[in-house]
Amino acid sequence: MMKTLLKRFEEKLPEVVFEWKDPETEAEGWVVINSLRGGAAGGGTRMRVGLDRNEVESLAKTMEVKFTVSGPPIGGAKSGINFDPSDPRKQGVLERWYKVVTPLLKNYYGTGGDLNVDEIHEVIPITENYGLWHPQEGVLSGHFNVRENERIHQIGQLRYGVSKVLEDPAYTPDLKRKYKVADMITGFGVAESIKHYYALFDGEVAGKRAIIQGWGNVAAAAGYYLSQMGVRIVGILDRAGGVINELGFDAETIQQLYINRKGNSLCDDRLRPFDEVNDKIWDVPADIFVPAAASRLVSKDHVARLAAHGLEVISSGANVPFADREIFYGPVMEYVDQRLSLIPDFIANCGMARVFAYLMNRNVEMSDDAIFSDVSNVIFGALANIRRLSPAKTNVSSRAYEIALKGLV
Repeated sequence: MMKTLLKRFEEKLPEVVFEWKDPETEAEGWVVINSLRGGAAGGGTRMRVGLDRNEVESLAKTMEVKFTVSGPPIGGAKSGINFDPSDPRKQGVLERWYKVVTPLLKNYYGTGGDLNVDEIHEVIPITENYGLWHPQEGVLSGHFNVRENERIHQIGQLRYGVSKVLEDPAYTPDLKRKYKVADMITGFGVAESIKHYYALFDGEVAGKRAIIQGWGNVAAAAGYYLSQMGVRIVGILDRAGGVINELGFDAETIQQLYINRKGNSLCDDRLRPFDEVNDKIWDVPADIFVPAAASRLVSKDHVARLAAHGLEVISSGANVPFADREIFYGPVMEYVDQRLSLIPDFIANCGMARVFAYLMNRNVEMSDDAIFSDVSNVIFGALANIRRLSPAKTNVSSRAYEIALKGLV
């Protein structure tokens, strides 16, 4: 049933494909709108060398599934630019890109930050220069049918809420550092998905052991919030290296590892070389695994080794974390889903999409607790729906897809 629905959804051609060649550099880009369900579509903008149209199409479909959980009930979209984000010409590329896609963003497409493109420092300032009130304006226009002269209220909420500096010590690792909602919310949702999984399926999260892959915004925030729940982080594997402590790092150590990051990288005196940690970490006993680095890194062998040492649940911090070619449910993911509890990406990392949906409603409460609690409640609701279909701890992702796709196909 699920696989039939998935095949139909994957094979359906996207409704809109916009292709761009930069006249001044070798950059090329695509906006793919899988559908204009509900009159609009949403999805962030990413940049990396080697990105192609196929990747953008698959991500647009992933966003459409994510909106069935996060809301609003709109189509999935994605923007992708094939260009080196470390190139000093990046700013000019983004400026020319947003200039040509502004008509879409004004009327029926909403975007935000994604891989190597920063929402607050790049997307918002550049799109403002081209007359947009906010990069999500197209969703307000196309889906909510908010007239331009009435849009200012929800746009004010969007502007304030996403870049709001966290003031509640329950949600920030350091009040002095001025962390923003956008910095923390996705990793928070990943951690909450694990807490809710245990509450619904398997008891208490406190005292469990976790391995985190990555130490960027999502991975580090997930690790921080898990440690605050009493989870013992026993290993972190980042691009340049990692740390292992089979007894588990205490919450204060994880808090410092979060605060001491250099950019999106783990930085610590205990850091061991990548190859050394990569050889060992898959055999460290752990209950929880959070793949939250790049997509398609986790192999069947990695999972088999973790499972042999007691792994119970995986929460997908990264989109498509498994080394499959398929858009959604390839053989590695199926192998995992049939043996362990696997929380899929469109539930685990829906935090930012949910914040956008929350802030588009009129007159919502703008406190840290209201924004974070809303994300937590939405993720709990999605997992509770899966639990209602069956209490089985395996095939969690296949049930999640079945629920989502019934509303889309």
